[in-house]
Amino acid sequence: MGPTRFSTLVVAALAAAALAWLLISSFYYSGIPRLPWLPVVTLAALAVLEAYAAVNTRGRIERKPGREPVNPLLVARFVVLAKASALAGAIFLGFYVGLTGWLFVEPTNAAIEDRPAAGAGALASLALVAAALWLERSCRVPESDDDADDRQDRSGR
Repeated sequence: MGPTRFSTLVVAALAAAALAWLLISSFYYSGIPRLPWLPVVTLAALAVLEAYAAVNTRGRIERKPGREPVNPLLVARFVVLAKASALAGAIFLGFYVGLTGWLFVEPTNAAIEDRPAAGAGALASLALVAAALWLERSCRVPESDDDADDRQDRSGR
């Protein structure tokens, strides 16, 4: 399993943005209920939890004083969580950006009232993507001095 590619996240976000724009513009907007804040809070809470896990895991992998060693299976689970969260966050980011873009074009009062929730959803989704990528990076095993010496020996020959 390799690191999450930035291009995958961009394609997922663009596809979700286009889909959101098409769906919201094809339906009559006033018939849709107001945008809820619960998904925004959930995305933000997930971002905070994953950022905390990234800080904690990095310290445990580096075996900083006062921290117990990390279970390798837990690190593997965190990597899977980070990859899934990064993709889900990118999809939500695209959806919220497409929705926010459409809401700024629509001049109705309902659209104006939904702009804060849509904008906050985009920010929370972006925070989730960043925290997930940080968690994924924090789960990498740090290079030891022996690995660097081996690489230098191979390149010097």
